[in-house]
Amino acid sequence: MPSPSADTALEQRRRRGEPGPMGMFFREFLKHPVMVGSIIPSSDKLIARMLARTDWANTKLFVEYGPGVGTFCRPILERMAPDATLLAIDTNADFINYLGRRITDSRFRPVLGSAADVRRIIAEHGFQQADYILSGLPFSTLPPGIGPRIAAETHAALRPGGAFLVYQFSPKVKHFLTPHFERIDHAFEPVNIPPAQLYWAWKD
Repeated sequence: MPSPSADTALEQRRRRGEPGPMGMFFREFLKHPVMVGSIIPSSDKLIARMLARTDWANTKLFVEYGPGVGTFCRPILERMAPDATLLAIDTNADFINYLGRRITDSRFRPVLGSAADVRRIIAEHGFQQADYILSGLPFSTLPPGIGPRIAAETHAALRPGGAFLVYQFSPKVKHFLTPHFERIDHAFEPVNIPPAQLYWAWKD
């Protein structure tokens, strides 16, 4: 049963004409299909598998590229330590504004910007390196040169022992990872629409 405060927040969003997560995701997919990449958010099964290898006790900074409507943000915040930080970076201002309104956790920082600038963004928020970086960005359809730059910047932004967590619908993303990461673990998640390739690229 929703709490009175949840009911009030829902009613306020209705008055503003703000869509729910599914409506927002679908709207942005129609506007930017190449960048959003999927017509619906990731499944709970994919989220659980993708985050299962994270050492939460030793995570101070977790970064997500392309958070969308926060499908991963909430599970990450549920697992993070009280003194950890989640930076969510997206080039879509609608998503960033939406997340800023919907997620009030003080550990959460939505950032309008590019994953290709991750080191600068991390430094601007007072950190030297990230422990883990998660991405569902569609690498194979990014503008020329952006995918390789993101992969290189991500490797540089991670601490030794950290990992780049990537979920994709195409295995081509591995071509972007192998020039920078020697150890890459792979799995396949069929319980998702569409089924997804999962990668954990470790910075040794």
